[in-house]
Amino acid sequence: MKPKTPARSRSPYIVSRWYDWAFFLLPPTIALAIGIFISGRPVATEDFTFWDQEVTRSDLFIGIFIHAHLFAVFFRSHGNPNIRKLHRFRFFAVPALLLAGMMLSSWVLVTASVLATFWDVYHSGLQTFGFSRIYDSKLGNDAQVGRKLDWWLNHLLYAGPIVAGAVMMDHFEDFSEFELVGSAFFTQVPAFMEGNHRYFTWAVLSSGFSFLVYYVLAYWRLARKGYQVSFHKVFLLVTTGLCSIYSWGFNSWGEAFFIMNLFHAMQYFAIVWAFEGKHMVKMFRLGFVPGRWGKALTLVVFLGLSGAYGYFVQALDTSITVLWGLTLVVSLMHFWYDGFIWSVKKKQV
Repeated sequence: MKPKTPARSRSPYIVSRWYDWAFFLLPPTIALAIGIFISGRPVATEDFTFWDQEVTRSDLFIGIFIHAHLFAVFFRSHGNPNIRKLHRFRFFAVPALLLAGMMLSSWVLVTASVLATFWDVYHSGLQTFGFSRIYDSKLGNDAQVGRKLDWWLNHLLYAGPIVAGAVMMDHFEDFSEFELVGSAFFTQVPAFMEGNHRYFTWAVLSSGFSFLVYYVLAYWRLARKGYQVSFHKVFLLVTTGLCSIYSWGFNSWGEAFFIMNLFHAMQYFAIVWAFEGKHMVKMFRLGFVPGRWGKALTLVVFLGLSGAYGYFVQALDTSITVLWGLTLVVSLMHFWYDGFIWSVKKKQV
């Protein structure tokens, strides 16, 4: 496909210069710096009792932040009336049916738990993919040109270091949960992955390097035909990729989960607020508050409700099946809803 001749838009930014740099472009670098800073310090090493659980302050914070951002998707799906009316079955029936299935079948419950771990990896790679494509489109490029290249690159940069790196077992050990349903096949997955880790590492390194060379050459050819590669896209991909490789791949500071989840959640809250803030003002019925105070109060309510859910998840007893199931429903709906809401919104902008 021949690249479309770019028609430069008024701004190369998604929201604005300061907003994009603060909440979309710099968070991977900021999160890495924070993770390195807290490593070995009391905030990340000293346990305290939180609702009968022994946790560090950094683990508690990132746990609340992760679950808060998972809950925030409902302000996009259910809070936006234009989106909500398009998919009533998905937004209301599917969560109830999924929860019922988990309450009736331990197989469904355990499968959902393991699925959530790996869907999270897939979803996180797609978030950066979405940002990168938006930045390219801001320069007037054809939305379909380079799409598959960016899709594969983002999954390579995010999932590749997990499979090849230091935290691989932290993800695959979730298959041990199948012991609860007596599955000998799935419980062998962690041992298989650990025993063959070096082969996966070499496979990722060799194929990843080859793809990176192909990716650069492909975009070089596109650029010669008139495709304008966004500086902001390049900056985001490079910093996110380096952060992922350093954190997931080596975990030198022992804060990989903190770092990667911190910037992902920061970006997500920012994009939800940027696109759904006006709908939240109406949803919370705060339009009567004059000027910017109404929007500021809406932001406080949005973050407060999301944070309250995150606190609830960290405090709850996951041995209670219905509560465990409820958190899984929120997680899976977050990954699923966020995957198609962007496609719906493209028709509205």
